[in-house]
Amino acid sequence: MQTEKEQKVHGVFEKIHGRYDQMNSIISFQQHVRWRKYTMDKMQVAPGSKALDVCCGTADWTIALAEATGTEGEVIGLDFSKNMLKTGHEKVKNYPQIQLVHGNAMSLPYEDNSFDYVTIGFGLRNVPDYLQVLKEMNRVLKPGGMAVCLETSQPTLPGFRQVYYAYFKYIMPVFGKLLAKSYNEYSWLQESAKDFPGAKELADMFGEAGFTSVHFKPFSGGAAAMHIGYKKAQHAD
Repeated sequence: MQTEKEQKVHGVFEKIHGRYDQMNSIISFQQHVRWRKYTMDKMQVAPGSKALDVCCGTADWTIALAEATGTEGEVIGLDFSKNMLKTGHEKVKNYPQIQLVHGNAMSLPYEDNSFDYVTIGFGLRNVPDYLQVLKEMNRVLKPGGMAVCLETSQPTLPGFRQVYYAYFKYIMPVFGKLLAKSYNEYSWLQESAKDFPGAKELADMFGEAGFTSVHFKPFSGGAAAMHIGYKKAQHAD
């Protein structure tokens, strides 16, 4: 049974899928592209590896992972919005190593220890239980595998923090209304970003989910952050 938050988020993304990519570029001032490139550089994804992109949306990060693994690798993008996946399918046609799957991040449909990398980009704040999803990401990672989260965060710099919240609360929904005819949906996106944990809190949550060597990198004054953690390696007795 879906929670109230799941139902609301599902409705949002089913509606905004058609202009999601365009709106992402507008509301982030194209910064999301720079943040993802930095993150991919840090990940150093090995050719031939196996990756899962949770809450893949329209598959931008899925494609970046596939370009790093090459055709000898395997990349799965998972999302619970069929309309977002429909847009993604059009973009991944030339990547035979990509499979897009309809599924729920709260209960990943994969066996333990399946992937070398598990990512989630601008999706964690939309799930009903952040810790549950991080635990699922940890479960399906191979021992020693890498989990990466790229997400909005909470700026701490006085002055900038107030400007950031004002932008999200008052200006972003107006962009949504004017450019995507979706005021209520973009108003929801700012609400989910407002309530999301700060970078240090999320790092602690990574640890609680079982990840080791957790570290994070704030972007653009703390407007977003990259978190990286590793699944504990198994040692022979």
